[in-house]
Amino acid sequence: MLLKKFLPRIEFDSYEDFKQNYTVNIPENFNFGFDVVDAWAESDRDKPALLWCDDHGNERSFTFDEISRLSNQAVHFFRSHGIRKGDAVMLILRRRWEYWVCATALMKMGAVLIPASMLLTAKDIVYRVQAAGVKMLVCVDDPFVTAQTELAAASASFARVLVAGRRDGWLDFAAGLACQREDFPRPVGADATRNDDLMMMYFTSGTTGLPKMAMHDHTHPLGHIVTAHYWQRVAEGKLHMTVSDSGWAKFGWGKIYGQWICGAVIFAYDMDKFVPSLLLEKLQHYPIHTFCAPPTMFRFMLQEENLASFDLSSIQHCGNAGEPLNPEIFRRWFDLTGIRMTEGFGQTESTVLIANFEWFAPRPGSMGKPSPLYDIDLVDAKGDTCGEGEEGEIVVRHINDYLPTGLFTGYFRDEETTAKAMAGGDYHTGDVAWRDADGYYWFVGRNDDVIKCSGYRIGPFEVESALLEHPSVVECAITAVSDPIRGQVVKATVVLAKGYTGAPELVRELQDHVKKVTAPYKYPRVVEFVDELPKTVGGKIKRAQIRKADEERSQ
Repeated sequence: MLLKKFLPRIEFDSYEDFKQNYTVNIPENFNFGFDVVDAWAESDRDKPALLWCDDHGNERSFTFDEISRLSNQAVHFFRSHGIRKGDAVMLILRRRWEYWVCATALMKMGAVLIPASMLLTAKDIVYRVQAAGVKMLVCVDDPFVTAQTELAAASASFARVLVAGRRDGWLDFAAGLACQREDFPRPVGADATRNDDLMMMYFTSGTTGLPKMAMHDHTHPLGHIVTAHYWQRVAEGKLHMTVSDSGWAKFGWGKIYGQWICGAVIFAYDMDKFVPSLLLEKLQHYPIHTFCAPPTMFRFMLQEENLASFDLSSIQHCGNAGEPLNPEIFRRWFDLTGIRMTEGFGQTESTVLIANFEWFAPRPGSMGKPSPLYDIDLVDAKGDTCGEGEEGEIVVRHINDYLPTGLFTGYFRDEETTAKAMAGGDYHTGDVAWRDADGYYWFVGRNDDVIKCSGYRIGPFEVESALLEHPSVVECAITAVSDPIRGQVVKATVVLAKGYTGAPELVRELQDHVKKVTAPYKYPRVVEFVDELPKTVGGKIKRAQIRKADEERSQ
């Protein structure tokens, strides 16, 4: 059991025991590729690591030994094309199995891994290549991605590698891999990685401006032991599925680091697009033991007419992250499966910060309680700790005294933004929450999303949760619109379920529903029905874009 190598103590008697006594042993010069992937391969060459499938009937399984050998070949392939320690390599690989091979190889050789989304435009790619100094881009053979990459190559210099296909002007990953050696001795001296070396950078979602580059060092994977073992509750040798594209931090949360440290088998479904019925078929066909997905996906699966016909009995634990979990979704999933979903909260900049752990019952709508890795607090505008029931910004305290395992080290080439985020020796998340008498945290919204109406502060999440309890609402976004009397009023932008139309009668019905479910002053005075909500490429609602469009219409 590899966990024993990193945790002096694995079992705990209570949450308080866990919070106070959990510690991580960080080896000198820890490297995930050698100390996890190769370590498993050496202990059991037949130990399963990855089960991959797609929408076209393709399926492949990999042992840790195979991932080890393939990643060694990838190291030699990258090195043959000039990539060295410290060089940045961007991967746009969706959920292709090659991602795990490339990522492991880049960590072994000390190159900087930059995951990226399949939905990037040529402009997005150029920005990322130039901002991070990317020397090579590896992407899947997809018409949109390859077209955007070829456009980007006209104004930015980088080598291009293609997997699962061949095109003129591209390096062929499969052919290049096949002729490489399968051994790669661990580097020593200047070529060896150090714990504080830059391992990877994530581009943030960019909901309000250009994406920032959050830097993580080589100890970052060890922070995800809490994510995988204690929140997602993965089990050695069992299948774990997190639904995420490889371009996002959620992939690192649920599809490689903590899961492989725990010896779980990663189930990777390389879907062409999210179709609820197809995902449900995979959950039924494969013995998925633990499952994690964004609440939006649970909402759409719960809309399926034949949902009750799917056998989901293999699933023993469900988690969700990426956006707040509305209580109505919690209750409906429990009614269907008997499983109480455990929400987890964190950011691109961190591992799981707050979550529902095994020692206490999850409360619908609550993020749970703080991870033992972080000294979490809620602070007001003056930086003072908030009292029970008071809303405040979520911060990680005292990061100048110690850098928590898993927390980012700053924003690449952006000292000003880094200093602002880490002002006063604390990491400021920009997210607002409140804490109840039992220590549970409840999400309110981003600082910029909180609405100030007639002297009241209204968090969008509570109103969105109320609306989602109504059968006509599939998705919604709560924002503020200007009002000459109240300053701001609440607006609901709503996507309706099939069979409903946005008539004035429905507007009044939704408003009355919110008044009954939550405090009456929080009801949306403005309701707009739309076909879809604007979202980032990571799937987060662009409330800032909705606010901007409303402001432009009012001028």
